[in-house]
Amino acid sequence: MSSSAIVSNLQNINPSAIIELFTLTLDTTLHGASTVYRFHAGSSLNDNGKIVWAGNEYLRFPVKAEGFQYGKGQLPRPTLTVSNALGTITAILLNVNATTTGNDLTGATVTRIRTLARFIDAVNFPSNVNPYGTPDATAEFPQEIYKIDRKAAENREIVQFELASVFDLAGIRAPKRQCTRTDFPSIGTFNG
Repeated sequence: MSSSAIVSNLQNINPSAIIELFTLTLDTTLHGASTVYRFHAGSSLNDNGKIVWAGNEYLRFPVKAEGFQYGKGQLPRPTLTVSNALGTITAILLNVNATTTGNDLTGATVTRIRTLARFIDAVNFPSNVNPYGTPDATAEFPQEIYKIDRKAAENREIVQFELASVFDLAGIRAPKRQCTRTDFPSIGTFNG
């Protein structure tokens, strides 16, 4: 990932727009398939609303993602609110829950990808020419990867998920085992 190109472009007097993309990746063991859904909440120059990044198509889909800021010593726990007006998310949930009852996409991976308009594929623009710069599939901010922790709300209008960082180990149980010096003889005493 080349974030240096991103940083230098953001320091320009007139930087290009930040493009925010999302992938939702299912887990075969939890969800019965390893399907990858790609979407974005912005606009595009295409009539079909797709943005192509690194050769992958991201569909325009009403989504609101917030809470990605890091706090003092805390990992972010963002929320992802997705439109359910057409019942698309409910249909995905029904398929997933047929494999694991009550799963509601828990454990699925959500990846937040951010880049600049100047680096997206030329196919997004008229005559396949990016007027903002040269496409570069490696020029992106560091990807942010989260797991769906739980479904917070579902109704006819929206489905909201709470996300947890892959490093957030809250609720993970380690096997109950007592550690003794005979098991770990190289650990010395702590001199604090």
